[in-house]
Amino acid sequence: MAVLLALLAADGLPAQQQDHHEHGHDSMGGGKGDWSELMSSMDTMHADMDLIKPSGDSDLDFVKLMLPHHQAAIDMAKTELMHGNDPVMRRMAQEIITDQQSEIELMKLWEKEREQK
Repeated sequence: MAVLLALLAADGLPAQQQDHHEHGHDSMGGGKGDWSELMSSMDTMHADMDLIKPSGDSDLDFVKLMLPHHQAAIDMAKTELMHGNDPVMRRMAQEIITDQQSEIELMKLWEKEREQK
């Protein structure tokens, strides 16, 4: 995130604060179907999260819920790469894909190791 803020400052672009905990369905429209693709990613995430039953283990529940959350971020970043034009946002999208995929792999490895205990 520090890299992005440095890039934004260097480019003279304003860094807008966003509440990353709210996934509301605003009336903001995108072009060429990209808005519906972004919302589809969110809808899939919510549906996948709704299927998860609490285990009573905070660590396991965290991982189970984070997996669809990270996948939605990857899917949204791919939409940005397909439709977005801003080089800073495209770079951020690529970083999100790389970072979130790595974290998904680590969480799945943690789950697998946990099952073997």
